[in-house]
Amino acid sequence: MQRLDYIARRMAKGLVVLVGIVLLNFLMIRLAPGDPAAVMAGEAGASDETYVRQLRQQFGLDQPLPVQLWKYAANIAQLDLGHSYRQQRPVAEILGEKLGPTLMLTGTAFLVSLVLGVALGILAARKAGRWSDSLITVLALFFYAMPLFWVGLMGIVLFSVTLGWLPAFGMRSVGLRLTGFEAALDVARHLVLPATTLALFHLASYARMMRASIVEVQDLDFVRTARAKGVPESRILRVHVLRNALLPVVTIAGVKAGYLIGGSIVVETVFAWPGIGRVAYEAVLQRDYNVLLGVFLVTSAMVIAFNLITDLVYTVVDPRIEMGARAA
Repeated sequence: MQRLDYIARRMAKGLVVLVGIVLLNFLMIRLAPGDPAAVMAGEAGASDETYVRQLRQQFGLDQPLPVQLWKYAANIAQLDLGHSYRQQRPVAEILGEKLGPTLMLTGTAFLVSLVLGVALGILAARKAGRWSDSLITVLALFFYAMPLFWVGLMGIVLFSVTLGWLPAFGMRSVGLRLTGFEAALDVARHLVLPATTLALFHLASYARMMRASIVEVQDLDFVRTARAKGVPESRILRVHVLRNALLPVVTIAGVKAGYLIGGSIVVETVFAWPGIGRVAYEAVLQRDYNVLLGVFLVTSAMVIAFNLITDLVYTVVDPRIEMGARAA
């Protein structure tokens, strides 16, 4: 019951934050330069004032800003994300089609970066001061400093253009009607480059944090006491060091899980991956307000959910945190 109360409080706070994000995003988008009616009229080759006025009236853009905000908030309360100006389709339908590929990309990148980053951090800490530690540190700093789009483009040049090992763009091979295992394998081949590109940046953070945390924890008094009692080194590392060293990594993982959604916009654009990030990029160019607001709302909700999951994982890794939350 106490854990349920803790979860309920966290969800209530998250809901308040989400409401604030909805209002702030609406105002920022509406205050940005550009008029979707003018963009659509220009693309249709009819940019006269009468046609633009008709478009603005059709989509409710001629109404005062408070009225537009009220209608938008009322629709959101009913889980209605509105219609796309450009595609003339419900925004929820558009995002529903693109959410799966984005979750596949970000989920794969998250798992790869977390597992490999923790493993490399442990290896670097165990070999502190040796050449392997220096090599891991240098590579981590390199990938942390490199822009995502540059890493993606270099991956395309090397593994697609030069070596021909992996496909460069899209999620599936064009013109092939694959089913079953062959279709899954084709998607997996297309996933390798974008997921690796997105994972390398975050992997560097996990590796550096894990190394620093282990180096700090393994010199604490309780670890020295266990070592003096003759406890095997493998058990000391597994039970005493890793359990405490993982706490900062869990914190960073929860934060970066949300950052992955933002980073996917760049990666999906570079690799033409059909996800939410690419939809957001196109919505900005087309001034499609409702689609852009829908993307912001969905990604914000995902970030809040990731933070809630992080808090729950924290209570499992270190139960004292939950006890402190109860006492507060």
